[in-house]
Amino acid sequence: MNEERLIRQFMDMLQVDSESGDERQIADYLKTHFNQFNVEIIEDDSVEITGHGAGNLLIRLKGTEDIAPVYFTVHMDTVTPGKGIKPKIEEGYIVSDGTTILGSDDKAGIAALVEAIHIIQENDIPHGDIEIVITVGEESGLVGAKAFDTGQLKSDFGYAIDSTGKVGTVVTSAPTQSKVEAHLHGRTAHAGVAPEEGVSAINIAAKAISMMKLGRIDSETTANVGRIEGGSATNIVADYAYVLAETRSQHPEKMESQAQHMKEAFEKAAETFGGSAEVSIEKMYDHLYAEQDSEVVSTVKTAIENIGREADFISLGGGSDGNIFNGKGIQTVVLGLGYENIHTTSERMPIEELIKATELIVEIIKVQQAK
Repeated sequence: MNEERLIRQFMDMLQVDSESGDERQIADYLKTHFNQFNVEIIEDDSVEITGHGAGNLLIRLKGTEDIAPVYFTVHMDTVTPGKGIKPKIEEGYIVSDGTTILGSDDKAGIAALVEAIHIIQENDIPHGDIEIVITVGEESGLVGAKAFDTGQLKSDFGYAIDSTGKVGTVVTSAPTQSKVEAHLHGRTAHAGVAPEEGVSAINIAAKAISMMKLGRIDSETTANVGRIEGGSATNIVADYAYVLAETRSQHPEKMESQAQHMKEAFEKAAETFGGSAEVSIEKMYDHLYAEQDSEVVSTVKTAIENIGREADFISLGGGSDGNIFNGKGIQTVVLGLGYENIHTTSERMPIEELIKATELIVEIIKVQQAK
């Protein structure tokens, strides 16, 4: 491995603006960068669906042997503030100057993949097709992954390189999530002159929320009301209120049951007060789950042990592009990158973990070809 090259390409990439929704510059940079290899590069037309600055990239390194293909996915976008990033090295970490995020989420994953390809080609490591999907809009609700046509992939399984935890951490379980959106209608009236003639939509919302099971429902299920809007003045009975909530669970049936419970609470409260409720439930992503004896897990477990780490299989409470690809039938687990304090201006990337992430990708390819 050329550690100097890895660090340099990571720091160069960090300086390319890539805030979510404005991915054109980073997409062009990546296309140019991957062109140094003998690979196929496809930018899809998902921009027509997402409205983001670029499409998703599919990069395919053709296999040298008749070996089953494997795919990796990372995302090119970052959160804000992510413009004009100035990375530097401090005591074994790569950090920003403190005025922006760093962008290791998920450019550390991309840099590791680039260096892994260098290693594979420079050392003539046998491999099947290696497919890399670099999505847009992961930070904007996984929109790029949702719009990606997985029919383009030859791989049956693979790895999303985008999680907290040191290299060796493997997310094998993550929840499905639904958004519950309620438009509540009452009847307006003067609050001081004739309040009894009105029906307060705010009261409907309050009653509905008081009827709901919220917070930690059980060890696998949560629910939360995150946004409430309504009303205009203290002397007017509000005839409209809006409530946005969510529920998520490691088990789809539990999530669906909780979402229905929340919907029914809105409807019952509206009926009680003499108003009405329009409630929608939208699944945001499927759950992610991989058995310990599955190929995707056994392959990475061996690879982790081969690089001198111990595999740590965990469940997470949040979703990722891995949920989307897994839900589309491409079995996926999520790999820890070791980045720290992501989405903050104190974000930092341990150089040791960047190197180990690269080693792990190469080792996954080696384990796959040995089967």
